[in-house]
Amino acid sequence: MLSVKEFKFTLLVGILLYFAFSTGIVKADRIKDISSVAGVRSNPLVGYGLVVGLDGTGDGSGAITDQSMKSMLSRLGINIPPDATLKAKNVAAVSIHATLPAFAKQGQKIDVTVASISGAKSLRGGSLLMTPLRGMDHKIYAIAQGNVVVSGFGVEGLDGSKVTVNVPSSGRILNGAMVERVIDTPFGDANEIVLNLHQPDFTTSTRLAEVINTTVGPGTAHSVDPASVSVNAPSDPAQRVSFISFLENLTINPGEAPAKIIINSRTGTVVIGKHVHVLPAAVSHGSLTVTITQSSQVNQPAPLSEGQTTVVPVSDIRVKQDNNKMFVFNPGVSLNEIVQAVNRVGAAPGDLVAILEALKEVGALQAELVII
Repeated sequence: MLSVKEFKFTLLVGILLYFAFSTGIVKADRIKDISSVAGVRSNPLVGYGLVVGLDGTGDGSGAITDQSMKSMLSRLGINIPPDATLKAKNVAAVSIHATLPAFAKQGQKIDVTVASISGAKSLRGGSLLMTPLRGMDHKIYAIAQGNVVVSGFGVEGLDGSKVTVNVPSSGRILNGAMVERVIDTPFGDANEIVLNLHQPDFTTSTRLAEVINTTVGPGTAHSVDPASVSVNAPSDPAQRVSFISFLENLTINPGEAPAKIIINSRTGTVVIGKHVHVLPAAVSHGSLTVTITQSSQVNQPAPLSEGQTTVVPVSDIRVKQDNNKMFVFNPGVSLNEIVQAVNRVGAAPGDLVAILEALKEVGALQAELVII
């Protein structure tokens, strides 16, 4: 007899299997996962400041740090002679950058990243002094300050040897900046909202408008272009928020991506899309390997010959050619058949790139070839 726990588990499995076999597997994505509302975006912020309290890993003497320290101390009422040189081993000049989220309000806190811009070896144990963060319009939107958390470290010996783990010259401050200014968004200004697709596609744009019109009502949405869908929205802000919350949880079946092959020439990575097909073609690919080994041979003269011992370079050259057999692509060959055919001849990723480029050149590859 099943226990209560086993009964619940069996019932749950049965329900999942019922829905799986009765409804089938349907690829559906939420609108919020494939699109975003136009005008609702984050904004980058940047600033310049000083990190103090370092354990001798700061900038030391430097024009940037000296000028920054004198300017800061002057604002605090401490006057330093212009010709004085400050040896700031415990101070580092840093850049600070952060991202201001959409709809961030005054008093909210955001994370900041701190990175050395001078000669500081490590920011571990340092504290960032109050630093304004500005936007592209040079206005101050946040104030950053706090203890820097560094994940890396570095140690150095007297003989010059050193060990470094991660990057000790940069770190983060969680909730290290307080928002001081709100960025206006066009969210509630217009009579309509625009949904921008992350991946522009004519089919997806059309289906998105159709789903909204079917669910909400005819004429509510229309496709502007492959990347945008315009939707009539309530003018009241509260109703508009609820309306968008309803829309973003609707599901649609996005259009399938076009046939495409992505090749990373630096790493040799090759990604082949689902709809890639090849016209009839015969391929033969052989590798020629030339190996040159350089060594030295000592030439010793005969006894009592008054000759000199000489070192003669000796080169050993070997040539190896793989006699790979030719294979044929049948009409409309699929992705799986392409991979199997290339694997049968033992082609490496670099060889596969050469084969695909040749197929594209001859006109047999029905796909876009993208090399990055």
